[in-house]
Amino acid sequence: MPKIRYDNMDNVSTDHTLKQFKQWRQERKQKKKDYSYQVPNMPPELDYLHANRLDTSITWIGHSTFFIQYEGLNILTDPVWAKRMGFERRLGEPGIGISDVPPIDVILISHSHYDHMHMASIRQLYRAETTLIVPVGLRKKMIRKGFHNCHELKWWDHMVIRDVKISFVPTQHWTRRTPFDTNTSHWGGYILEPNHTVQPVSEGEQEPAPLLPPNLYFAGDSGYFNGFKDIGNRYRIHVALMPIGAYEPEWFMTSQHVNPEEALQAFLDVKAETMIPMHYGTFRLADDTAQEALDRMEAERKRIGLDKERIKVMHYGETLRIHPERR
Repeated sequence: MPKIRYDNMDNVSTDHTLKQFKQWRQERKQKKKDYSYQVPNMPPELDYLHANRLDTSITWIGHSTFFIQYEGLNILTDPVWAKRMGFERRLGEPGIGISDVPPIDVILISHSHYDHMHMASIRQLYRAETTLIVPVGLRKKMIRKGFHNCHELKWWDHMVIRDVKISFVPTQHWTRRTPFDTNTSHWGGYILEPNHTVQPVSEGEQEPAPLLPPNLYFAGDSGYFNGFKDIGNRYRIHVALMPIGAYEPEWFMTSQHVNPEEALQAFLDVKAETMIPMHYGTFRLADDTAQEALDRMEAERKRIGLDKERIKVMHYGETLRIHPERR
């Protein structure tokens, strides 16, 4: 029986020829890059993170790995504590040591590339009580690996865990872990929203607006595409975790990774209030550096007149606390 292969919206291809790949590797040898800047580490607030059950908190571990506390759930995105990615060593230490991470309730996987789905990390973090959510096409593989509490979602599908609605939304990307499984599972991002039911009130009483956390958008890994506008039209997003790195050379990477300017356009497309940059500075996946990505993002922010306060550049181990608001 032939394997199902998944596509991008509008069937946009991310395929490259061997000749193009060799051209990129040859170009890389001729470039001289300054890697002296590294994303700083901050001591993690472990006591707070282990005790917190009320605040929404977002802690950057590195790359696309975030520890998120949301409506009493401890959530991890794309867990990768690997010291190397292929032949490239990790450029910065994880923001929290893997043995110090509070017990995890939910693991979200955006796609199966090695820099987003590190099996050894997942195995160390997964418990019987942990729910693993993956793109369609990946569940059978994860169950074979021993992760039995695993659910897969198609684009625009959602599931509810306790008081949290988790939706799977499109990205423009691709995936492969072996020479034989190209695009046999899908790729995407996730929306986190509160899933509270409104309690009825007595006649004549005025119902107070509920205290709600922000709606979070984890964009996974993506090239720039019109799907960002679709997401912005379907959901109200407050905080967007948006990739800005692994874009050079752009003639090779453009279909699968946004550059910093495109990341800011995507942020505007999804109509979020705050952007947290990610997917830069942890692994040398392409030819851009962390400093280049941040400098280009800042130059574009100024060019389009975006308030500086709307972009939160985080350090490894740093925690952003967001208290619930009435809305």
